[in-house]
Amino acid sequence: MALTHILVVADVPASNRWYQDVLGAEPYREYGTSAVLSFNGVWLLLVERGDPTPDKPDIEFLPPDPRKASHAFTVRVADCQASYDILTGRGAEFLTPPFDWGGEIRCFFHDLDGHLWEISQLAV
Repeated sequence: MALTHILVVADVPASNRWYQDVLGAEPYREYGTSAVLSFNGVWLLLVERGDPTPDKPDIEFLPPDPRKASHAFTVRVADCQASYDILTGRGAEFLTPPFDWGGEIRCFFHDLDGHLWEISQLAV
């Protein structure tokens, strides 16, 4: 069994490049208007918005509102500041610099469509 996370994006080719260039995701395949990436052992499926279908009636696929989050991705890193510096250099735009909460250091950024990502370091 494998978990695939579907991300609804406005521009699949642009998001595909962003995930590869900024986060280092590996391309797996493209089909139709979709792209499949491998990222840290998880499959990311980038799809365009879509209307309801017979197997998901009344469900419309839309990119998220970047000011609201119903989910977020967390990537545990060894050094939050170093990861922040690397990702900033690759074009990630963070909401704040890394913040030390005592037991954890973390910071958040959005992808091109507003999906929320966090990098997090256990403080020692």
